[in-house]
Amino acid sequence: MLESLYLSWSAVTSLTPDEWSATNPAAGQCAVTALVVNDLFGGDIVRGAGLQGSHYWNRLAGGIDVDLTESQFLVRPAFVTIEVRSRAYVLSFPDTLARYELLLDRLRAHAARPRREP
Repeated sequence: MLESLYLSWSAVTSLTPDEWSATNPAAGQCAVTALVVNDLFGGDIVRGAGLQGSHYWNRLAGGIDVDLTESQFLVRPAFVTIEVRSRAYVLSFPDTLARYELLLDRLRAHAARPRREP
């Protein structure tokens, strides 16, 4: 599933399409990816805000933080505030909702493809 998620990322699912590239596919994918992880595993969606903007990741049961998009950073940003945000809050931004729905469609398409034998 993880490979399908990574293959589903693109410039059109990115908040920052001008920064997205095949060498940095996680760029701008944090909110939509946190929503997908939340779909699959539950837990909380966490938002960190700092001088360089905001970033979303997941906190699973037992307090385990999972950030599938941290590879977009050379150095993880320092956050001034860290807070749990509801799905409703994250999806209240029309652009995020559209990118999330597109990412879900792409993820389902990748996941439905037959796997090739090695």
